[in-house]
Amino acid sequence: MQKKGKFVLFTIDEFDQWLQQTRFSRSVKLVQNHHTFQPSYAQFDGGNHFALLNGMEHFHMAERGFAEIAQNLTSFPDGTVALCRSIDKVPAGIKGANQEGICLENLGNFDGGGNSMTPAHRDAIVKINALLCREFHLTPSTDTIVFHHWYDLNSGQRTGGSGTTKSCPGSAFFGGNSVDSAAANFVPLVARTLATLTGGVAPTPPQANGAADVIATTLNVRSGRGASFPIVKSLARGVRVNVFETADGWCRIHPSEQQWVATRYLRFA
Repeated sequence: MQKKGKFVLFTIDEFDQWLQQTRFSRSVKLVQNHHTFQPSYAQFDGGNHFALLNGMEHFHMAERGFAEIAQNLTSFPDGTVALCRSIDKVPAGIKGANQEGICLENLGNFDGGGNSMTPAHRDAIVKINALLCREFHLTPSTDTIVFHHWYDLNSGQRTGGSGTTKSCPGSAFFGGNSVDSAAANFVPLVARTLATLTGGVAPTPPQANGAADVIATTLNVRSGRGASFPIVKSLARGVRVNVFETADGWCRIHPSEQQWVATRYLRFA
């Protein structure tokens, strides 16, 4: 594992371990798949991961007006994966699908005639999707693993590829960017890898009592139900959380960990 500034670069095995050791608070129901288009493989020299990430963040902030880099994760041709924006932060990946989504940018141009995906990159992309499905108890399908191409850029509605769309994650991404292509080619690979990770046991999501959105600018998550308990982390406005228990004006937002927030700073969905 390597860290430079806000970015953390993992091997795929290190990422697996990190996911298992880290506790997240945000509700996640979608894994978004993208390609960067630019930078592409031509700009990757095998050792400039952080320079490329910094360049992407600069572009997203200067040209797109974002507060930071858009994606939560970035995969690279050598099979590594970088943490970019905190998993507990809503990404700026797909209009209409961000609130409960994780944005995975795959470095490269995977349109027809673009980059030929390396075997290491191909394996990493599949495993990252499977690991995220395991972590967030998602069953791989075209309802949980989504492509940017399926959403209209103006309305944010899922159209399946009609309307004003990007080709992202590439017209040749694992054989194509259509819903049917993903169902036939990409999702089965993720499902098989997930089965290997879990011993064939289907993911069972913990049963929440409901979902709620953070309405405070910054909401402290505490280790118990009261302002005297230590702060575990903070969540930004707009983050959606699952609520597993309510008591004394506080909500527990993790199925097993003592992560509590004040109820008055939530709006129930």
